[in-house]
Amino acid sequence: MKKLSAGIVAALMVGALVMAGTAFAGADTGVTIKGDNGDFHGKVLSERSSCQVDRKVIVYKQKGKKQDPSVDKKIGSDISEKQGNKGVWDIGNSGFKKGKFYAKAKRSTGCESGFSETIKL
Repeated sequence: MKKLSAGIVAALMVGALVMAGTAFAGADTGVTIKGDNGDFHGKVLSERSSCQVDRKVIVYKQKGKKQDPSVDKKIGSDISEKQGNKGVWDIGNSGFKKGKFYAKAKRSTGCESGFSETIKL
């Protein structure tokens, strides 16, 4: 049996790591938000249908110029449910009717976290 050169072995190992990383990468996630009169609701979107349901979605009131869950006020949360071919969420009426708000779907197994756009009421 011939010995493989160190360069070939290294190339094979790098290729294996790249393939493993691809297999474990989470699916992209998008989130929509509407806030009709303080009743926040929306959808969790992903090319992987399993990433649309059973996702914890948190709604935040934005304090600064950009989204920052570590400082923004959490005003409610819900777990997305299957409705047709989409994942929907609804926190009900939060009582917050003025300000800037956004939603975040938390990261889960095989699914990346996702943020909605900021809406202003």
